Amino acid sequence: MTASSAPPPTIDILIKSAAFLGSTGVAAGAFGAHALKERLKKQGAMENWRTAVMYQLFHAAAILALSSLASSSMPMANNTENGSFPLESQRYVQSGKYMTAGTVLFSGSIYCLTLGLGPKMIMGPITPIGGLFMIGGWATLAM
Repeated sequence: MTASSAPPPTIDILIKSAAFLGSTGVAAGAFGAHALKERLKKQGAMENWRTAVMYQLFHAAAILALSSLASSSMPMANNTENGSFPLESQRYVQSGKYMTAGTVLFSGSIYCLTLGLGPKMIMGPITPIGGLFMIGGWATLAM
């Protein structure tokens, strides 16, 4: 990509977020299916791990799609250096940001809980907060 065809920084953040969530989601899925398989089965946490991976991968794909929608809804001769984006692009970007935060909180807290990392009194309530952020991302998209 040349400098003139690079996506605006806010859209680039969504692309990088989707790539990070997608790659770590695949890694977490493989890790859970192989290295952690017996541990997760003993704890009865295999289904929780799969749920975290599934939500992470679905939302990585959704965030990538949102970055594409945000980019395609911008005028060809856009002037994004002053931070102004069409409202439609702003909605896609905001939706992607909510989904990114929600996915990190939701899936991340489930990973921590299943691995026994962090205090359960803190990690437990983070999961539904992450879920609310993901729902907020979808709701923002619908507006």
